[in-house]
Formats: sequence, structure tokens, C-alpha cells
Amino acid sequence: MTVQDVRSFNRFYTNVIGALDYGRRLYAPYTLTESRVLYELAHAPRTDAADLRTQLHLDAGYLTRILNKFEEDGLVERGPSDTDPRRRRITLTAPGREAAALLDERARETVGAMLDTVPDKDRPRLAEAMRTVRTILGDGDGGGPGDGGRRVPRPEDVVLREPAPGDLGWIIQRNAALYAAEYGFDADYEALVARIVADYAEDHDPRMERTWIAELDGRPVGCVMCVRDGAPGAARLRLLLVEPDARGLRIGDRLVGALVGFAREAGYREVVLWTNDILGAARRIYQRRGFVLVAEKPHHSFGRDLTGQDWRLDLHATPH
Repeated sequence: MTVQDVRSFNRFYTNVIGALDYGRRLYAPYTLTESRVLYELAHAPRTDAADLRTQLHLDAGYLTRILNKFEEDGLVERGPSDTDPRRRRITLTAPGREAAALLDERARETVGAMLDTVPDKDRPRLAEAMRTVRTILGDGDGGGPGDGGRRVPRPEDVVLREPAPGDLGWIIQRNAALYAAEYGFDADYEALVARIVADYAEDHDPRMERTWIAELDGRPVGCVMCVRDGAPGAARLRLLLVEPDARGLRIGDRLVGALVGFAREAGYREVVLWTNDILGAARRIYQRRGFVLVAEKPHHSFGRDLTGQDWRLDLHATPH
């Protein structure tokens, strides 16, 4: 390979990206860089300007001008960082989340239209070629003998995003399949999950309820839902799940952390959840996040004898 080979590929790929981003006015009324900032803020529930500069390799002054514009337009809010008072925390407002969601929808439609021109038989080769470029030119980790030369995923490779079309169906399917395989749950559990997801899809308030999808290498690997509880001032955590091959990347902890941060900013007083004692990994996450076990009761559900547990997090008593 020569320098000219790389430059030639770069010109070709730049033309492809240009057609996607500008040929269809994908990012109007935002520039490409402004759209990247919105994307990062939408996929990182709590971040600050220093994080954004690092992730996007932006000049500090340029980023400040973008954030000032966003703040004037009502898309972001800035406040003191939870971890470092010298930093400023950046969060999207409701209009900001709507703008980011619209951009994400347009991007998916545009890329989908491009992929429609690629024959089905060529798509696996295209996907593998893209993974190869990312692996070799990314962090230089081409994998080792034990993993067949494939790149080992890192926690920072995982992004949290809102659900896209089809993701709610994925939540039902993966919950049913994993709980059947790992715990022997029967179809009653799938029916329960389907009802929860259907209720959310048909009638939820985006200001007070939200779903997160954890994505790794373009595929969903985890999820969690925040919905209103029957008790006043209470949010309920539901359907936390992480795919087996993505465990060990702290995805579950990030999902719960995103939910707790959202619940606090939405004005909830507490977060509650119901689980079963056999779900040890999930219980450890709840404990690390400050949840307290408040009740236990044996029951027979989903074809198993189980012990149900109620957990509670007092948002006023726990630090941000």
C-alpha cells in the first residue's frame, strides 16, 4: 500500500460522506460539526466541555461558540460538573433531544437509502471491510490468537441512544430469549415484557419517561426503561438487559446511571424497581448505585419458584 492509495480512498470516501450529509441537506439547519456535538450530547447523558473536546478533537474556542449558539437556541443547559467544580456540565434540553432525534432519524433514512443500492450478497463483505478499517486504523488492536484476530471491544466503544424503529421489538425478543436460556422462564415472561413495551410505545411522556439502547459496533447490546410509577413522584426502572457477549463493559452500570440521572433531572423523588433474587449481577449494580432492598416475597411466576424483591433509591438522599 502507498500513500497515494490512502489518499485516493480518502477522496472517494469524502465524496460518499458528502453525498450523505449535504446532498440531502441531512444536517440543515446545523453544520456537520454542530450535528456531531448534538449527537455526542444525545448519547452521553452527562458530559462536559472537556469531554466533548477530547471526543471530537475540536478547538476549545470553536466548541465554546457552538455551545453558546446551542444555549441561545434553547438546545442545551450548562451547569457545574458533578465531579469537578472547575468544569461545566452540558445537558440537552427537551428541544435539544428532539433536534438530536430528528438528525438521527434523517441519518438512518439516508444511510438506509444508500444501503438499499447494495445487493444483499455484498453486504457481509462491506460490513467486514468497514470493521477491518476501524480495527487497523483505530486503536491498533487487531485482536489476538484467542479471539480469532478480532478487535476486543472497550467500554468507550459503547454508546447509549434512544430507540430506533425496531428496537422496541428487539427488547421483547431478547428479553424472552435470554431469560428462557439463562433462567428457564416460560412464555409468561415474554407476554409481560410485550405488555410493558406496548404500553410505553402507545402512550409515554418523553419529558418523564425514556428508553435507552446500548449500541456496540452498530448493534443493540443492552437496554433499560424509565416509566412513571403509580406512586406520586416515583419513577420505575424496567427491563434492564445486557447481551452475554457484551458483559464486562460496564454497560448495565451505565444504563442504570443514565436512568438515575434522567429521573433526577425530571424531578422524580425516587426510583423503584422489582426484580428477582436470582438476578445477582443486576442486584449488584443496583446496590452500587445506592438502591436499598425494601421488601421480599416468594412467588411462582414464569414457570419458576422465585423470590421477588422491591428496591428503592431515594434521589434526595443520594449524591448526584
